[in-house]
Amino acid sequence: MATTALILGCAGTELTHEEAAFFRDLDPWGLILFRRNCADPDQIRRLTSDFRTAVGRADAPVLVDQEGGRVQRLTAPHWPKYPAARAFSRIAANDPLVGREMARLGGRLLAHDLLDVGITVDCAPVLDVPVAGAHDVIGDRAFATDPAAVAQFGRAMAEGLLAGGVLPVVKHIPGHGRAGADSHFDLPVVTALREELAASDFLPFATLTDMPLAMTAHVVYTAVDPKSPATTSRRVMREIVRGAIGYDGLVMTDDLSMKALAGSLAERARASYRAGCDVVLHCNGKLDEMRDIAGEARALSGLAARRARAALARIRHAPEPLDRAEALARFTDVLARASAASSTAFAADHALSV
Repeated sequence: MATTALILGCAGTELTHEEAAFFRDLDPWGLILFRRNCADPDQIRRLTSDFRTAVGRADAPVLVDQEGGRVQRLTAPHWPKYPAARAFSRIAANDPLVGREMARLGGRLLAHDLLDVGITVDCAPVLDVPVAGAHDVIGDRAFATDPAAVAQFGRAMAEGLLAGGVLPVVKHIPGHGRAGADSHFDLPVVTALREELAASDFLPFATLTDMPLAMTAHVVYTAVDPKSPATTSRRVMREIVRGAIGYDGLVMTDDLSMKALAGSLAERARASYRAGCDVVLHCNGKLDEMRDIAGEARALSGLAARRARAALARIRHAPEPLDRAEALARFTDVLARASAASSTAFAADHALSV
């Protein structure tokens, strides 16, 4: 069977015989890991290797959400705690060049950690631009509230990941920052005009159209399509993602099991493909749900296959040399000094206000 346009999860820290047989028969393009799948480095190396053995592709992508801050699947004691994206804005407040340098270095360190255990795709950076009154599901996961700054820091982190041999995924295209609800639980509806969206929400994605992978937003933009969220909207995909933004890399959905989407899982998959998504993503590792989606799975072919090949070609090189101990020490030191400076400024402002 041809590789299918799917990225799927698994239930635990190792593949069951049933999961391995399912992946062998279905040949999904990739596997995504969550904290439930990540115990220690040797265990993750076995898991990523076993998945690639099951599908018969040594370069099969293995993904994870390793942003830092609230969203970090590989955690202590085996991996350092990375900061949320907003930390780089605090550094840049004193020195913009150092802020961008640290965003790149953070990406490079993340790539080192991930590639060491066989993970080749990081679902980061977040390019969403939060606005006042929006739901805090994005919050400090965003680099800044200024779209140009988001683009600068996002590019720096993405280039750090690429230098380390790991593909970045820009998300959540065409923008989740303005959403007033958490799409894990509800369907966000954004009523801003196209001009406003183009000047803010869409801008970071339009600046990073050279990145290999993007993840959709389960968000309705009434100015473009008042009925369907971006993931299942042909109009948003054609007019905005591929049109106004000009993105031509591989587009994957956000998790199909999130409650923002309507209909059965099979219907969600079908609608996502019809809208123009190249690959659909299902994360929770429930085999019965994956079987439902598999009934709608498309072969990875045509433009989608070319985009997938182009993405994987971006990591066919040796990682940029890195002295990890030295790099981590510098990264930690700069972050600590920025945090201390921020705390001092807060205390001074508070004293003045009192």
